[in-house]
Amino acid sequence: MFRYLPFLLVLALWIYAFIDCLNTPEEEIRGLPKVGWVLVILLFGEVLVGPIAWLAAGKVRHAPAGGSTPSEWHRNHRSTWVAPDDDPEFLKSLKAESRKDEALLKDWEADLRRREEELRRRESGEEAGG
Repeated sequence: MFRYLPFLLVLALWIYAFIDCLNTPEEEIRGLPKVGWVLVILLFGEVLVGPIAWLAAGKVRHAPAGGSTPSEWHRNHRSTWVAPDDDPEFLKSLKAESRKDEALLKDWEADLRRREEELRRRESGEEAGG
């Protein structure tokens, strides 16, 4: 099993470089035209020269937007609140919903008591009359 691992890694790198080269716009390729890079990747793929050359020198690499690394961007653009239970506005909305639910529950309980009382009166009236 492990004897095939180097072959699979070389194949994966070769396929990645080939597809990356094909998907890269012509204006972002440097050194050779796209057809030249495809030939280099295909002809020298077994010895890793072609794919490594493509990844190292064939493509123009752009800096992240804003000139910072992704981790710097996340540190600079983090919101004040991390989780919903740390957000005071969210907690206030939960309390307001809870009050509404309690008021609705009290109304239902009062309606249920009224209906039970009506049933008791009917039953006691039927027993007295019947």
